[in-house]
Amino acid sequence: MQGAMKDSPATPSEFSLASIPAFWPVAMASALAAKGAEIYAKNLKFVEEEIRIRSDLRPTLATPNRVRLDLRTMLLREYGTPGKIPTLVDAPHAGHTAVIADYHKGQSLVETLLANGIGHIALTDWKSATNDMKDLEIDNYLAEVVVAIDDLGGRVNLVGLCQGGWVSAMIAARFPEKVNSLVLAGAPIDTDAGDGPIKRMVQASPLSFYEELVDLGGGLMKGKFMLQGWKNMHPEQHYLQDHVDLYEHIDNPAYVAKEETFKSWYENPIDLPGRWYLQVIKQLFKENRLAKGDFVGLGRRLSLRNIACPTYLLAGANDDITTPEQVLDAAKYIDTPSDRIVRRTVPGGHIGLFMGARTLRDYWPSIAAWIGAQ
Repeated sequence: MQGAMKDSPATPSEFSLASIPAFWPVAMASALAAKGAEIYAKNLKFVEEEIRIRSDLRPTLATPNRVRLDLRTMLLREYGTPGKIPTLVDAPHAGHTAVIADYHKGQSLVETLLANGIGHIALTDWKSATNDMKDLEIDNYLAEVVVAIDDLGGRVNLVGLCQGGWVSAMIAARFPEKVNSLVLAGAPIDTDAGDGPIKRMVQASPLSFYEELVDLGGGLMKGKFMLQGWKNMHPEQHYLQDHVDLYEHIDNPAYVAKEETFKSWYENPIDLPGRWYLQVIKQLFKENRLAKGDFVGLGRRLSLRNIACPTYLLAGANDDITTPEQVLDAAKYIDTPSDRIVRRTVPGGHIGLFMGARTLRDYWPSIAAWIGAQ
């Protein structure tokens, strides 16, 4: 992080957004001197709470589950009662844990699906990559998803979230007989579509930039590097507004508890294999090989036209991580009859697609019904 403060007094406009983390404690100190003992005590409480929230709290899944498989790349977690065709939720491969799919009681995608007729659910709980995993490739992850599907009976309803979406699309294209229905939510399938910041950043940055990040991680793409990147997309929110919000609500236990739950997930990213990560950047985001039919997965060139199952495409209207076009344009490449493809855009941004209270309440029950109808 760069952007040191100037020696001479400066107006706020002279500070870059990158300076905010350094500037914030100074602003706090000025407030302490001006406001007196009461505000001083409140600021101390704020600092203590902020430190506690950002400490090494590990995120936990909200809904009771059991581990069905312990594989090299993931724990396959299972919910509900086996019976009909199971639903496999493929959590994102973007540096955060599977808690995004099972956030907390009353605000959980898994809980919502269970409550709306999906009686048997499995979830890919991806492990943080260790040094001995640095050379794993996309094929290694695809193979373990296939193992999970076969262990579940050989045919599933597949729900791919974000980066888990392109994995799910690959599986449906490579093994169409294993996928009964496909839901792609916030999934970057056509990475040339739209004009989002991720697309612009990947296209503008040479591959050597990402290779250097992997080198810095000792062959891994460190979760903390990715987290910094996500935050830098909205620096004013993460480096300033979040602190202001916590400060203003420091005496509200319910607010602090909710903030702690979110931070325990968001501030604890997982590491990814460096080779896997560079393949994703080059082959999927720079070269768009999956949409173009040029990606080779598990020994075969994959064509999205081989996807034969009913498909549901879900996009967030204000999603600047995966723009709506990147999700919805998948319909152009899938040969499933148009009356078996649902394209839906809902209010909100990226994370809200999977863990937003309004989206879970207003939209996912109908998606659960759609899955059940297949």
